[in-house]
Amino acid sequence: MPLGVRLVQLRVKDTPEAALRSEIRRARNTCHRHGCQLIVNDHWRLAIAEGCDFVHLGQEDLAEADVGTIRRAGLRLGVSTHDETELATALAARPDYVALGPIWPTILKQMPWAPQTPARIAAWKKAVGETPLVAIGGVTVERLPEVFGQGADVAAVVTDITLNADPEERTRQWIAATRAYVDDADSSLPDTVAAAATPLCPAGHLPHKGGDRPGSTTEHSGPTSSAPSEERR
Repeated sequence: MPLGVRLVQLRVKDTPEAALRSEIRRARNTCHRHGCQLIVNDHWRLAIAEGCDFVHLGQEDLAEADVGTIRRAGLRLGVSTHDETELATALAARPDYVALGPIWPTILKQMPWAPQTPARIAAWKKAVGETPLVAIGGVTVERLPEVFGQGADVAAVVTDITLNADPEERTRQWIAATRAYVDDADSSLPDTVAAAATPLCPAGHLPHKGGDRPGSTTEHSGPTSSAPSEERR
């Protein structure tokens, strides 16, 4: 985040609540200190309690969450999608962004879905309209032009940074590569999205960059030139 990441997602699994709350609070404080927005994966009640910016839900978590409570608390909502049925479910919840993945094969976790391919991004963007679209899974700096060219508003990254021999330098490369898209994103994305999207976001689950600690990961995301979670935000 001190390098300029503006949007990060914290994903922590299988952790006792006290430790989880501590992780979220630490991430929140670090984000606030550096002008970065935080997306908490899954744990919407703790995200509300700790005053976070966003919560990201998978389809199963969305089915069990109280979206009304999330909205009343002022949090923004992101939802994962992998097929048309999940997309319809996500859009019915009126999310602040939709994530699509994996675009390319990913080693971050086992995925029951085949790679979506960049061409699917264009179809998803047509379906979601002005709702920001996050592309995740196998995204690298070199693949950014294709991701953004197909209409994604954000590219989420995990392993391209965490497994790099020089993660900080790779983060700088991501930020530099996304700068060309920032002006367009600022003018076309909703204010809350544009503010987070300025220049990129390393993330570990839309989207925390913590691949070095068991049980948690971080993602980083960047905007694209198109108008309006690894995963975004």
